[in-house]
Amino acid sequence: MPARLANRPRFRRRIVVPLILLVLTCFSTFWAGAAIAPAAYISECQRSGSLLPLRQVLLVHYKDGLIYMVAAISILFAHEMGHFLATLYHRVPSSFPYFLPMPATPFGTWGAVIRMDGSTANRLQVFDIGIAGPIAGLCVAVSVMCLGLQHLHLHLANGKGSLVLPVPLGVALLSHIIGPTPRGIFEHLALGNLEGNPLYMAGWFGFLVTGLNMMPISQLDGGHVTYCLFGRKSRLISIAVLVSVISYMVISQQFVLSVWVLIILFLGPYHPPTSDDRVRLGGLRYLLGIASLSLPVLCMPVPIIEALSLIMRA
Repeated sequence: MPARLANRPRFRRRIVVPLILLVLTCFSTFWAGAAIAPAAYISECQRSGSLLPLRQVLLVHYKDGLIYMVAAISILFAHEMGHFLATLYHRVPSSFPYFLPMPATPFGTWGAVIRMDGSTANRLQVFDIGIAGPIAGLCVAVSVMCLGLQHLHLHLANGKGSLVLPVPLGVALLSHIIGPTPRGIFEHLALGNLEGNPLYMAGWFGFLVTGLNMMPISQLDGGHVTYCLFGRKSRLISIAVLVSVISYMVISQQFVLSVWVLIILFLGPYHPPTSDDRVRLGGLRYLLGIASLSLPVLCMPVPIIEALSLIMRA
């Protein structure tokens, strides 16, 4: 996800900090992939006063950890390099990707970001930079998910972890092509079902990253695309999305997106103007942008139809 910077006379592209964060994220994703439910093992170590549970799970599942680490980092790397290469193509100053390690979560990371001097980018350039990341990352995520689905056992619980993962619509559609076919479009999987399937976990995470980033709001990738398509009218879409997300959280009593909402409110729900909003996108970019607005529906782990039905019943 590219974040805009205030206008500066010079833009220094740091190397050391991005490399350190990348190494830390490799470790945290390896740990998450091996443990599946890191919080459960951390609690077990605290209760026993020993690191033995942690050592045991790493010895047994280190291969799963390595596979998940490579798959998850590849998805994030493709996403951010899509942004980065687009900034290089359009000569918009930007940083190297900053990976965000988070070892206490089931996915081991909060994703990655790049910083760019958006004050110099016009409408067409912002569109290209915004959409390049999700397309590149999703291509890798779909490939990883296809491999994961081939080894998915829907009703086999063989590990720790009670966290339930809803199946995104796009994953459900893929499962009908590749198999196994879930019993319903809103099939839910517990983490215990996914031990031994790090590729599904990485693919699921890749879909999550794509869906969240393509939400048409603020300075997310979807916000960039929506503003470039509709200009100031995109503010209405941003407000509608924000109200819908908050309404869903309140009605369903599920507040997993609270941090996401706080970040959006901190950044501001509206996308700032580009350096030149009059630049034409052209028919192909416009069609690609309209099609990309379906990505939150296909990739978000909270089924959109289910969410809308809850809001309508309230």
